[in-house]
Parts: sequence; structure tokens; C-alpha cells
Amino acid sequence: MYQDYKNVELVKPGGLELKDRLVGVQRVTKVTKGGRAFGFSAIVVVGDENGVVGHGLGKSKDVASAIAKAIEDAKKNLVRIPLNKVTLPHEQKGKYGGARVTLLPAAPGTGVIAGGAVRAVLEAVGIHDVLSKSQGSSNPHNVVKATFDALLQLRSAATVAKQRGISLEKLYKG
Repeated sequence: MYQDYKNVELVKPGGLELKDRLVGVQRVTKVTKGGRAFGFSAIVVVGDENGVVGHGLGKSKDVASAIAKAIEDAKKNLVRIPLNKVTLPHEQKGKYGGARVTLLPAAPGTGVIAGGAVRAVLEAVGIHDVLSKSQGSSNPHNVVKATFDALLQLRSAATVAKQRGISLEKLYKG
């Protein structure tokens, strides 16, 4: 799922205290010759509020089992996001389908300036100070995936220094 990203660290759910956040539940309809068959699809974000987060999709005939399936799916897709204390290391843009998300680090005390699906993902990661802008599609599935696209492209200062083959001090001076 995350093979397009270079520095993604996959995480096993064992031993983590994960909190789940329901992003959205949609009623879906399948039209058959016998009439309409109703079902539900749920998208959920789980995270330990300390840099580990995952998202999942569940579908079922009733809401509760759709949410349960989504939580199980999210636990299979956990990744570690590099954080700079309680904000982002740098500005990053992400996109998926028609959804575009811009994330900016913010000063301490700013809070999470984000709406809907973006807020759920950022709070699950454990980010407390961030500015964000969501443009284009407001479909929660695509907005969550666009937010993950931005988060997975983040790199810590230590990672950048290691990739360039220089020390952290030289990175900050130079």
C-alpha cells in the first residue's frame, strides 16, 4: 500500500494503545432485479497520538460491523510519521484523486487548524500545532488519502542529513 514512498516505517499494532476515530459512514445502494440492497461503508483512522497512524475502510450490511471491519483494516496499515515535537518538520502538500491537502507547521499553542477528515488524521497522529488547507474534492476517502500522502512525504532533519551524508550541525548551518 505504501510502496511508492521511500522512508515509510511500517508498524505492528502489538503493544500500542491505539485510539480510533470515525471519519465517515456512507450508505451505499446496490440495485438488483429484486430491488435495492442497502449497505454501509465506513472509513476510520487509528493512531497512538505519538506518530503512529493508519486508515482503513470497512463495508457491511450494518453500521457497527462496517466500523469494526474498518478498524481492523486500519490496524493492518500502520505507519510512523516523523514529528517535530507536536508539529510537522516542514511544509508538505499531498494529493489523491481530486483532493489536495496542504499542511504547514505552526507555532506552539496554535492548535489543529483543520477540518473534518484532515483533523481526524492529524489528531490521530498526535499533531497539536498545524495549519492546513483542503482543496478540491471533499470526499472523505480521498481527503484522508491525500493527508496520508502529505504525511508520508515528511522527512525529519536527521533523515535529510543522513541522505545527504552530512552532520545535523552542518545541515542547520548550511
